[in-house]
Amino acid sequence: MRDAVRKLVGEGKKKIILNLADVDYIDSSGVGELVGCFTTVRNAGGELKLLKLSQKVHDVLHVTKLYTVFDIRDDEFKAVKSFDYYFAK
Repeated sequence: MRDAVRKLVGEGKKKIILNLADVDYIDSSGVGELVGCFTTVRNAGGELKLLKLSQKVHDVLHVTKLYTVFDIRDDEFKAVKSFDYYFAK
């Protein structure tokens, strides 16, 4: 995931959505990777959003208070549109 995000940022892509629908479990290393990806994108002037979290992943982000850091979405269309200020409301 880290390499993929860095590659996207290197290509100038700054609006990134990570679809985590198939991720049933995340440990501290995975949380660290998410934070690292978030930091990479943010430092490049971009935005990173998380899409379709399982309940377990959502719970981990809640316990670690990272749900306040990440923009978490359940609907892909709305996630894409949320990058545009006019549609974010």
